[in-house]
Amino acid sequence: MNDEQLQRYSRQIMLPEFDYQGQQRLLSSRVLIIGLGGLGSPVALYLASAGLGTLVLVDDDLVDHSNLQRQIIHSEADVGLSKVVSAQQSIAAINSGVLVEAVQQRLKDEDLAEAVKKADIVLDCCDNLVTRLAVNKACLQYQTPLVSGAAIRMEGQITVVDPRQANTPCYHCLMQFTGEQELTCSTNGVMAPLVGIVGAIQAMEAIKVLSNLGEPLVGKLLLLDAKTMHWQTFTLPKDAHCPSCGTN
Repeated sequence: MNDEQLQRYSRQIMLPEFDYQGQQRLLSSRVLIIGLGGLGSPVALYLASAGLGTLVLVDDDLVDHSNLQRQIIHSEADVGLSKVVSAQQSIAAINSGVLVEAVQQRLKDEDLAEAVKKADIVLDCCDNLVTRLAVNKACLQYQTPLVSGAAIRMEGQITVVDPRQANTPCYHCLMQFTGEQELTCSTNGVMAPLVGIVGAIQAMEAIKVLSNLGEPLVGKLLLLDAKTMHWQTFTLPKDAHCPSCGTN
């Protein structure tokens, strides 16, 4: 770490439970972010600001006027531009020391598996259930930690899957537990700050996993009802009959 980096990240380094070693782990980490929308925007901005070494941004969509209400990594000048290119430019303006790889396509099958295999952690910031389950499966296959977030209407949720730990429930177990349905912001709506709250927590959980800091939300589900600002934390059981990680 050079003098400029020591100064830039000094407020984190001075935390005794994080220290120099924690920052060094972030600088040497490779993070895969799936989706550069409402959740991916704060995730990418905060991880870039915190000093993650390499961010791999994946999204096949273009910036639309309707995105600007909540997708804070994009601006009016970016409308019509690829989301990953727009995000790459925003990150470069905040921290030019972060290496950014922009992938303007929806990863699946072998391409998704290869991207997950190379990553130290995956951030699921998409709004597509099929993609979520595919990412979960790839993370299980390569024992790559996964931070999954979702936000719709006035409700948010975050969980962490760490296949390196024994008896850890996966995202598919969560879906069995919550009975999650295919909901999108375009059809159900979402309040702008909510995705920022959920995305910021996803970024915090990723930093905790990468730097061995605190207790990540492994095997837990954090729920927010923004109408009352009521938080709940549930312990998630591992489903023995889960199609993705079950043993029966």
